Amino acid sequence: MAVWPDAGTLDVLSALPRPVLPGVRWTRPEQWHVTLRFLGDTDAGEAAARVGAVSSGVPAVAAVMGPTCAFLGRNVLQVPVTGLDELAGAVVDATADLGRPPRPGPFHGHLTLARGRRPGDLRLLVGRAASSTWPVGEVSLVSSVPGRGGSRYDVVGRWALGP
Repeated sequence: MAVWPDAGTLDVLSALPRPVLPGVRWTRPEQWHVTLRFLGDTDAGEAAARVGAVSSGVPAVAAVMGPTCAFLGRNVLQVPVTGLDELAGAVVDATADLGRPPRPGPFHGHLTLARGRRPGDLRLLVGRAASSTWPVGEVSLVSSVPGRGGSRYDVVGRWALGP
């Protein structure tokens, strides 16, 4: 389950420097999303029914990205995204018994920008300014298809959030 940034946020991310660095793989704009819940292998129809049933009861929200790039773990460059806690909580509650068990603890939204093979490959990029706020009016069920240049994300379904 995911939300996608708006065009203005995509422009902010696209403007960030993306130097060629050994061992670093940059994500592409079509891969930029915020995962609300990773389900793993599960019945897409059941997941869709559950999220469809709760989405109209969750109000639209504003996602706030940034202000700067940071590490996720030791070798992933990301930009934190806040404002999605209630939405992520509703999705987790609706799908708790589907697929992989939900991650314990609070929700930590982010957009992944790059992955490095070794810790430190990305340290020069941490702290780059990357701020944006965008309205989130829908949630998407996404299928991840692994590939050589990273995963491709196919939207299986979209549901509007409530008023």
